[in-house]
Amino acid sequence: GLPAYTPTLEENLFEPLSAATIKSMREGDGGELSGSPSKMQAVHSSSTLGVNIFQYWQSINQPEKIAEACRFCNQPTAISQSIRFEAKYPIDDRFRMGPNIDVVIENDPSAKHKVYAIECKFTEAYGGRGHGGIKEKYLGLDLWKDIPHLHKLAILTSPNDIEYQYLHAAQLTKHILGLKRAYGKTGFRLLYLWYDALGYAGGIHREEIERFIEIAKADGIYIHSISYQELIFWMSANFREDHQEYVDYISNRYL
Repeated sequence: GLPAYTPTLEENLFEPLSAATIKSMREGDGGELSGSPSKMQAVHSSSTLGVNIFQYWQSINQPEKIAEACRFCNQPTAISQSIRFEAKYPIDDRFRMGPNIDVVIENDPSAKHKVYAIECKFTEAYGGRGHGGIKEKYLGLDLWKDIPHLHKLAILTSPNDIEYQYLHAAQLTKHILGLKRAYGKTGFRLLYLWYDALGYAGGIHREEIERFIEIAKADGIYIHSISYQELIFWMSANFREDHQEYVDYISNRYL
């Protein structure tokens, strides 16, 4: 639990931030690059972990490879075109802030799923403090009309969530609302990408993820989960020959 920060941001990254990534991070609401040291200099930063996993595939112009690894598709396809960080998806114009989704793989406009969205969690899931529920102002929106199971969950966990100890269900639900407003209920896919942990906390977290996914799927929402360990093991088995430096870095650091 002690603060642990690298002396420079570059020492916490597989490769330096691209100009596009810097722009996205600065425009996001998380303040990831502000302060000294910045949040992204923390060795436990979920944003840095996300960048270390995903930016490489944007820099070599192969977003379809990481889309395959994340199980959005069974094999690489030409529909995945770019990767963006801290993408904003407002839920309602009356609200000052909207969800910031950690990573978005943007697809061809003609594709059924316009984006593959990824919510990334590292150690923060295990803080043990619980999470707040959705605020009451969200509960009367028209966006709930065809997702009654998620609406029921939102009501049950508002304003305080006592159903989920480690999963931030309200945050995931707001991501779904923002994406639904932008692309319709079936125009996106959502991945919960999380870092697994041994013991009680990891087991409860996994059970909470599965429970939430079942609720969302009952409303016809395309959502699935993968642990970082599963993702990295898969890439190590399938990508190491052509991307050895990258695979070695993420394997040695995060496994």
